[in-house]
Amino acid sequence: SNGFFFVYYTNGNGDLEVARYHVSSDPNMADAASKQVVITIPHPNNSNHNGGELHFGTDGFLYLSTGDGGGSGDQPNNAQNQSVLLGKLLRLNVNTSTTAPFYTIPAGNPFNNEIYDLGLRNPFRWSFDRATNDIWIGDVGQNSFEEINFKPGSGAPGANFGWRCYEANTAYNTAGCLAASN
Repeated sequence: SNGFFFVYYTNGNGDLEVARYHVSSDPNMADAASKQVVITIPHPNNSNHNGGELHFGTDGFLYLSTGDGGGSGDQPNNAQNQSVLLGKLLRLNVNTSTTAPFYTIPAGNPFNNEIYDLGLRNPFRWSFDRATNDIWIGDVGQNSFEEINFKPGSGAPGANFGWRCYEANTAYNTAGCLAASN
């Protein structure tokens, strides 16, 4: 209703980026000059596991999934690190400003940053169930399993889907793990 729309991509430096655009005077066309970068997420070292899908929740917030940063086995343990935005489901309030910064952290995000849930490897597809607001996440496995992660619509923020500690329900690398909750 405000004419903004959002695009999620990997930029020329290999980092993950969300940009905001506005429709032109023709509401069926974008105004290319209106681009504003909302957030850039550093993605060093590897060119894979970008994750990548965004949706608005019924709460009006923008949710996006990020991969763990690539490589084998999440060597830096990004997916379990509450200070790194890789390997996560993020939640942003993007309807707050016409000037930078173009988002704020919603109340209720469990780590007082952009992170809503953690422990994902490469969540390239996910969606809200329109009837229940449940979250279903398709996540790429390491060696033996692909995953479909589920979080009920009534679930609390801060779910840990377990990666790199677990690949599906099998222990993978449990050093430095937080408690899995989903």
